Amino acid sequence: MRQDEIWDAATAENYDTPGAGMFAPEVLGPAVDRLAELADAGPALEFAIGTGRVAVPLSERGVPVSGIELSRPMVDRLRTKADETRIPVVVGDMATATTGGQHTLVYLVYNGISNLLTQAEQVACFRNAARHLLPGGCFVIELWVPELRKLPPGQEAVVFGAAAGYIGLDTYDVLRQQVVSHHFRFGDGRDARVFRSPHRYVWPAELDLMAQLAGFELESRHADWTGSEFTAESRSHVSVYRLPATR
Repeated sequence: MRQDEIWDAATAENYDTPGAGMFAPEVLGPAVDRLAELADAGPALEFAIGTGRVAVPLSERGVPVSGIELSRPMVDRLRTKADETRIPVVVGDMATATTGGQHTLVYLVYNGISNLLTQAEQVACFRNAARHLLPGGCFVIELWVPELRKLPPGQEAVVFGAAAGYIGLDTYDVLRQQVVSHHFRFGDGRDARVFRSPHRYVWPAELDLMAQLAGFELESRHADWTGSEFTAESRSHVSVYRLPATR
């Protein structure tokens, strides 16, 4: 599965879930608040901007936002909410595409870096973030913690979500540090729909080393956008990496 095959017009059409899931106010609000604080009135750049889930409300807070996005259909969906003058977007790979601008903040949310399927691409993403930042600027990543502790010997899959009409299942390749997320949606009948996406999972320590290779230092790590303590039981983290004030 290639990323451009996954994030197609059908996915873009059904991506937004206003008021629910990752669009729920209690999920989205704290993320926008924290990113606005970190932008410090300067311009922000979102890698994998998608349909503008974060970028639109962040721009409504007065933060100048631009983006990089691989999927043209996702950008087309964003354009129903904000035009090019308000939120300019470069269509391309977030590991290599450039906007030509300098920012106080670059951010990559909701496990986006795991869409890059090799370590080299993920390192390149950090370096691309550094390329777009002013001295002293920061790169923020929101990422899940691999749930390998749930895998008993010989088992290759973990159920990460179950609700009425929905089952979420991750299948792991621990040798190659790969995982495929399977989202099954179904009604009362016998038919079901499945959406799959491949990822490369990254441990926080590996992420920190990637940051160092790109010239960043870890400034903070919390379990969520509200600043909860990151512990051994945390299922995700929000990590803030900062460049030196002088380079």
